[in-house]
Amino acid sequence: MNAIDIFTNLLQGLQMTVELTVLSSAIGALLAFVFGVGKTSHIWPVRVISIAYVEIFRGTSLIVQLFWLYYALPLLGISLNPFVAGTAALALNIGAYGSEVVRGALLAVPKGQSEASLALGFNSMQRLIRIMLPQAVPEMMPTFTNLAIQNLKDSAIVSLISLSDLTYYANNLQNLTFQTVRIYTVTLFMYFVLALALSWALGVLERYLRRWKPLVR
Repeated sequence: MNAIDIFTNLLQGLQMTVELTVLSSAIGALLAFVFGVGKTSHIWPVRVISIAYVEIFRGTSLIVQLFWLYYALPLLGISLNPFVAGTAALALNIGAYGSEVVRGALLAVPKGQSEASLALGFNSMQRLIRIMLPQAVPEMMPTFTNLAIQNLKDSAIVSLISLSDLTYYANNLQNLTFQTVRIYTVTLFMYFVLALALSWALGVLERYLRRWKPLVR
C-alpha cells in the first residue's frame, strides 16, 4: 500500500476529526466567555461556580474526563453517544483553559475606561459589550489560536471510545497492514495541514477583530 492509498483510506476519518474540532472549539469558546466573565463577577454564587468549573476541568486529566462522560455517566442514568461524549469532553476542557484567557484580557483593559463608562451611565452589560470586549477579544486571539490547535491534537483521544476519527482509522489501518512508519507519517502530515488551516483561519479572524480597537480609543 503506497502513501496515496493510505491517504485515501485516512480521509474517511478526516471529516470526523474536522467536525469534532470545529464544534468542540466553538462550544469551548462560548464556555470560556461565560465562565471567564463569571470569574470577574461581583455576584459571589456566579464567581464560585465559575471558579469551581475552571479548577475541576483544568485540574483533572482530559482522558479521565472523557472516560467519565462515556463510561461512568450512563451508570447515573445519562447515556451519551461517542460523538457527544467526545465533543463535550473536549469543549469542557478547552473552555476551562480559555476562561482564564478571557478573565486576564478583561482585567487588562485600563480601569479608567470602565470608570468613564460608569460616569456615562452604562450598566454592567453595556460596559462589557461596548467597552471591554471590543478591546479584550483581539488580545485573546493568539492564545485562543494555540488552544484551538491543541484541541485539534487532543481530539485524537476520542479513538479510545471507538469514535471513527483520523487516529482511529490510522490505528485500524496499521493493524491490518503493519506499515507503521508510512501510515503514521501520513497521519502526522494530515494533522499538520489541519493545524495550518486552523491557524490561518483564526489569524484572518484576529485581523478582522482588531479593526474594533480604534473605535473605542
